[in-house]
Amino acid sequence: MTQPTTLIRTNLHDMLVAGIREMVIVGVLRPGDKISEQALCQRFGVSRTPLREALKVLASEGMLQLLPRRGAIVANVSPEEIDELFPVMAALEALAGELVCKHASDEDLARLGAIHDHMMSAHAAKDEPTYLQANRSFHETLVSVAGNATLTASYMQILTRTRAFRFVARKSTENWQAAVRDHHAIMDALKVRNATRLSRLLQRHVMGVTVKIARDAITAAADENASIEAGELPKSA
Repeated sequence: MTQPTTLIRTNLHDMLVAGIREMVIVGVLRPGDKISEQALCQRFGVSRTPLREALKVLASEGMLQLLPRRGAIVANVSPEEIDELFPVMAALEALAGELVCKHASDEDLARLGAIHDHMMSAHAAKDEPTYLQANRSFHETLVSVAGNATLTASYMQILTRTRAFRFVARKSTENWQAAVRDHHAIMDALKVRNATRLSRLLQRHVMGVTVKIARDAITAAADENASIEAGELPKSA
């Protein structure tokens, strides 16, 4: 009788890495969460050996941290890393905006427009999970249709470290409204292929509301951890 698994042995390693990465991307595993090897082995139908190899790969990408005697946890992003990572991301998106205006097909722009409309429908319905998923799709599609493989690879490497704080973290009402205003302006510039304006808007969007959302998420996570630790103190006394 075969073992219950949907993974093909020849690409088991890659599928494990991709599967766990996606769990972090969509927020099933959040920054600071401890990785349960037993739960993941059951989820993917694998033994601990290939799982641990996959965890090492994700740690090398910066998505996980391997801690002595504690195992793996989902990596947090520090305020200092925001100062380093987000300006680079902003510059890459700004360049992507210029390239999209110059080289993307009308079909590419229509696809971005459809994703934008889906985002706005989700916002109107106050469906934040759907909005966040569509927002992630919009930015990744924008970079993809720019048609520059080096740009895409650099962008995705940084996005691996920051996705949880950009496309998973819940937004305040103020931040959500600001993000929606930015996206309307971005779409308007995209429709008329105004490369200079689109580039400027994308850079401002990342360095403005996106950075604020990330910082708010880090502060909220720190406050939550502090509350948990304070609540556990009497139990260990």
